[in-house]
Amino acid sequence: MSPDDFEHLVAGVTGQIAGRALDEALEHWLNATWPHGSTTFNALEHACRLGVEQGWLCNREAGGIRYGRIVKPTPRTHAFSVDVVLMEDLVGPHHVHPNGEIDLIMPISEQARFDGHPAGWRVYGPGSAHCPTVSNGQALVLYLLPQGAIEFTKANA
Repeated sequence: MSPDDFEHLVAGVTGQIAGRALDEALEHWLNATWPHGSTTFNALEHACRLGVEQGWLCNREAGGIRYGRIVKPTPRTHAFSVDVVLMEDLVGPHHVHPNGEIDLIMPISEQARFDGHPAGWRVYGPGSAHCPTVSNGQALVLYLLPQGAIEFTKANA
């Protein structure tokens, strides 16, 4: 697995969601189409774990969070950027999603949750904001951001 292979794998997903509204309907569609345990989910999870092991994913660290933007928004990924974080029992920095955010939650610890959600997909609509939180263990989270848009804030919401 290389960063280029990873980008190609993610592009297979972004090609299916490009142009769709980032809303609850998309979240339901993602969880029905590529649920935890499906071939696509497993391939993405395996690629993320391998990328972390090989050192090209989550190759930065701050505040106990390992992270990294592995893919900038390009036509290859249908204008989505791709970030992956590795967190364990902590609250990340508050941020706003100007164009929304699609998350693939991949628990490493069986009971780990991301913003209260188990393994699967979570969609935040345009203008939404949160402090990303992993509880009950360790999890990898893949973030797809339309046009790579994210705004970190000083809020504690």
